Formats: sequence, C-alpha cells, structure tokens
Amino acid sequence: MKLAHKTLGNGPVLVILHGLFGSADNWLSIARELENSFSLVLVDQRNHGDSPHSSTWNYEVMAEDLAELLDDLGHERVFLMGHSMGGKTAMRFATQYPERVEKLLVADIAPRAYPIHHQEILAGLNAVDVERLASRKEADEQLAQHISHKGIRQFLLKALGRDEQKGFKWRINLPVITEKIEEVGRALPEEARFEGATLFMGGANSDYIREEDKDLIQKHFPNSNLIYIKQAGHWLHAEQPDAVIQTIKAFFK
Repeated sequence: MKLAHKTLGNGPVLVILHGLFGSADNWLSIARELENSFSLVLVDQRNHGDSPHSSTWNYEVMAEDLAELLDDLGHERVFLMGHSMGGKTAMRFATQYPERVEKLLVADIAPRAYPIHHQEILAGLNAVDVERLASRKEADEQLAQHISHKGIRQFLLKALGRDEQKGFKWRINLPVITEKIEEVGRALPEEARFEGATLFMGGANSDYIREEDKDLIQKHFPNSNLIYIKQAGHWLHAEQPDAVIQTIKAFFK
C-alpha cells in the first residue's frame, strides 16, 4: 500500500508513526522543532489520514506498508519512532526488519496485549451523522453526547475532513476500525526480538507502560531503556512537548 506522508528537515532520517484515530499531522508541531536535526518522514498509517482504506488491518501489514514506503523513498536504514498504535507498528517493523532500524523509540505503549478500551470513542464517532452535518460545531455537539472531554473531542475531530462535494467525511476507516478494534491491542509475537538500541518513553501519569511490563520489554528488546516524562499522560507529546523533543534529540543523536 502506498502510504500518504509528509517530509521536512535535513539530517539523518527519522520516521514518526501516529496513534489510533490520528494522522501525521499530530506530530507536525514536534517535527518543526526537529527539522534542523533530522530529515523527518511523518506517516499516515493505513485507514488513517490521507492513506488508502483497506479491510485488512493488522500490525503485520502495517509493518509491510512501512517497508514499502521506505523502499519508495530510498531509505535503507532509519531512526524509527511510534506513539501508541504507531509504537506497536514500530516494534513490529523493527523485529521484522531489524537491519532497517538504526534506533527505535516507542512512546507510551508496551509489547503486551491490551484489552479493548475505546468503546465510548467508537460509539461517539459512529453516532455522528456525517452525511447530514452542517458544521464542525454540530459534529462536536453530537460527539459530546458520548465524550465529555473537550480535548479528546478536538483530537478526534481532526479526522473529520471534506469530500469532493464539500460535505464532511471521516478520514479514518471507521467501519473497519470499529469491526477490528481488537487488532490494536494485540501483543507483539512471542518470538519477536530486536537487538538494537531502543528507548521506551512513557507518560508518568499514564498506565500504558507499567512496572510489570519491564521484564517483557527486556525480553523483546534486550538493549532497551525505559524513562517516564513527568506530568504527562498518554498524549505526552501534546502535554509535555519540550520534554519529548529533548528526549528525541538526546536519544537519536
């Protein structure tokens, strides 16, 4: 699959993968602070952003999508970073194609399995009457009936785009994501292993990377370290951007 992507900056190549319901744009403000140090590739994963939609959606094919993109761009070996779902894709890619990853940074996700926990968000997204929407404000009002947190609604509404008739549409493949949401939480395969330098960067206020995950992380990534960003939850790049930027620079430099 030919993935949509954005490129900017100069220097060693750093590829960044967004999380569930997101897109490359989620990392654009961070990327602009890194463009003097890296050649950045911000990727829309399949079924997200401007990339194609497909009924096949799992980490194996998402890793293959990334390999195809790097081939097309002529990048044999890169720095790789992913957040949440993107972190799972990055882990899968690094263990499938270890020769193509110089260093790996995983943001606020562990290699373990996660239970389905996006039911309220999916209910809210599916409740929005996209075909009859008159404005984004109306979409926010419909979403608010299911999701009270304004910040989460603002993030989700970034996936609301326009179609060729100037009407609204979801840029995510909502039917497939809803049907196959369990794929997002799947664990890294038992035999998966990446020997290269790896950093797990968790949010101190998030429970996505727990103390008991350390042994599993070391099993899959024996040359890894784990740090926590203070005063940050799961959306650490939005909550503590300066700390995230400095961590990225320090690790990949």
